[in-house]
Amino acid sequence: MARHNTVFKEAYNRCLSGLAAEDSLPSEPELGERLGISRTTVRAILGRMHESGLINWDKRVKTVLRAPDDNDFFPEDETNSLNEVIERSFMRRILTGEAEPGAQINEAELAREIGTGTTSVREFLIRFSRFGLIEKRPNSHWILKGFTIDFALELTEVREMFELRSAAVFANLEDDHPAWIDLDAIEAEHRDLLADIDARYKDFSALDEKFHLLVHRASGNRFVVDFYDVIAFIFHYHYQWNKAYARARNERALMEHLDYIDALRSRDPARIEAACRLHLNSARETLLQSVPG
Repeated sequence: MARHNTVFKEAYNRCLSGLAAEDSLPSEPELGERLGISRTTVRAILGRMHESGLINWDKRVKTVLRAPDDNDFFPEDETNSLNEVIERSFMRRILTGEAEPGAQINEAELAREIGTGTTSVREFLIRFSRFGLIEKRPNSHWILKGFTIDFALELTEVREMFELRSAAVFANLEDDHPAWIDLDAIEAEHRDLLADIDARYKDFSALDEKFHLLVHRASGNRFVVDFYDVIAFIFHYHYQWNKAYARARNERALMEHLDYIDALRSRDPARIEAACRLHLNSARETLLQSVPG
C-alpha cells in the first residue's frame, strides 16, 4: 500500500513542509508533478492529511486548516530521497531476476510499481544510459543491455584506484569518527549472515554495497562517492546473471570482507592494501565471468 512505502512517506514530508494555514492546495496532477509522484500517491497523501485534520478535502477543494507540527511528519529514518527509492526498487528487480539482458523496461509501468512520477523514473534511467547499459527505445521503453570485456576491465581499474585511496583515508580517521561505529555494525551483519549462509546467501549483495559505500565515503570526495553508485549498479547488475556457485562465491566474499575490516582496524597501510586488493581481484574475476561471450 502506498501509505506504507518510503516514496509515500518521503513525499508526504515534503508536502507538509510547504503547508501554511488557510492556503489551498493545487489540483492532483499539479501536486503530483510538483512532488514527482503518481496521482495514486497524491491521493494517499491527501487522505492522510485529511484524516489528520491538516486539510479539508472536498472533491477538488483542498483547504489547509492548520500548519503541521513535528508530530505530523514521518521520522527521518523512515524516509529516503526519491532517487534512492527509485534506485533501490530498480536494483531489487534486477537482483531478484525480474530483469534480464534484453528485457524491456517501461517508464510508466516502473513508475506505477514504485508509486512515483514517470519524470523521476526517466531521469534515473537516463543517468545510466550514458554508460551503455540501458538503451532508449521509442514510446518510453528501455532495453537492458550487456557490456564488453574492455568495458569491465576499465570499470574495475577505476574502482580499484578509488577504493585503494578511500581505504587508506579510512585508516587515518579519528578514533571518534562515526564511520568506526558503522564498521562495527556492518561487521556484526556479516557474522549474522555467515551464521545462516545457506538460507540467506542472496542477502549478500545489499550488504556488499553497504560495506563498500562506507569505505568510499571515507574519501570525502563527492566524485568518488557518486561514482560508487555506478560501480554498485553495474557489479550487482551483472552478478545476478552469473548464478553459478553463488552461495560459495558470496561466502568467500564475506570472509574477505571480514579480513578487510580487520585490516582497516589495524591501521596498517600494507595490510589494508593487501586485503583490499585481494577482495577487489575476486570481484573482478566474478564480474569478468559474468560478461557474455
